[in-house]
Amino acid sequence: MSVNSYLYNKKSKKELEKDLAKEDFPRITISFYKYIQLSNLNELRDIFYQDFINLNILGRVYIANEGINAQISIPKHNYNNLLNYLNSHKTLNGTNVKQAIEDGLSFYKLVIKVKKEIVAFGLDQKNFDMKKVGKHLDPLEFNKQLSNPDSVVVDIRNHYESEVGRFKNALVPDVERSQDLLKEIKTMLKGKEDSKILLYCTGGIRCEKASSFLIKNKFTDVNQLSGGVINYAHEVKKNNLESEFIGKNFVFDARMGEKVTKEIISNCHQCGTKSDSHTNCANDLCHLLFIQCERCEDKYKGCCCSECLEYKNLNQEQKEKRKNQFLDFNKNRLMGKIKPKLYKINKSN
Repeated sequence: MSVNSYLYNKKSKKELEKDLAKEDFPRITISFYKYIQLSNLNELRDIFYQDFINLNILGRVYIANEGINAQISIPKHNYNNLLNYLNSHKTLNGTNVKQAIEDGLSFYKLVIKVKKEIVAFGLDQKNFDMKKVGKHLDPLEFNKQLSNPDSVVVDIRNHYESEVGRFKNALVPDVERSQDLLKEIKTMLKGKEDSKILLYCTGGIRCEKASSFLIKNKFTDVNQLSGGVINYAHEVKKNNLESEFIGKNFVFDARMGEKVTKEIISNCHQCGTKSDSHTNCANDLCHLLFIQCERCEDKYKGCCCSECLEYKNLNQEQKEKRKNQFLDFNKNRLMGKIKPKLYKINKSN
């Protein structure tokens, strides 16, 4: 490693965004994962960081004893170099790389973290056997099985993801955290242990582990959409198939979502009009994830409620005085929720 090398970001968000704006080449957003036993995680993390920086990669990468999970942005001219790098790596060769449905400025820095899990389901590893996972179905076969009256299709994502896009007739867990997903799904599927279960998620990584969990819990016919919604959308377009997925595919980066079909199946959380645009509340003490239409974005300056707008408009001295009061209000209002329930907003305005 060279003397000038570094293993973490040293710049502010503003500096990073300025650097990104100066780039005169296109970027593509890609994702990949692999369940494989890894060791020496801290050393591996540092190696990946240096190698990815050399390829001018931005994004988020998690590594754990169970494998790797990456969502990254890479210069288009370095894409093949990354594929060669992965295939030359003794643990990552053969990794399936998926390109995003829609490109855009997805990340502004590189973060690589050592985690307990690459998917945070929060259950002991005894609940999984990653050598026994659900059968992979390509998009054509998945579509075929959707029409099977004995099939049960299950969304392995959080509610705010399925709210803007999902497969028709899918069971959608009303949970806000990955840690609650598998318990909720097991409850929803009680009595359906011998049914044909069809799982789907964004890119496949959650289905892989969820299918193993269901098999451990005596489900006999567990299947998963190969490559997730990302691969499904590409194949539908490529092969002129009918899309049984409607709406937008939520993504965990600055884009917030990718259009799969033209339908808008969700509503603005403030006025109730059709909208599928997720945003984070512009109040720095809130940052609630919610859906906001253009009209409400303009009206409330990107804030999720009148209290947040009021606090955002205070000067710095006023903010400091009212900070604790606002934090107490926000804690009681949200109670850990990601989706807002009732806002104190006069909708007639």
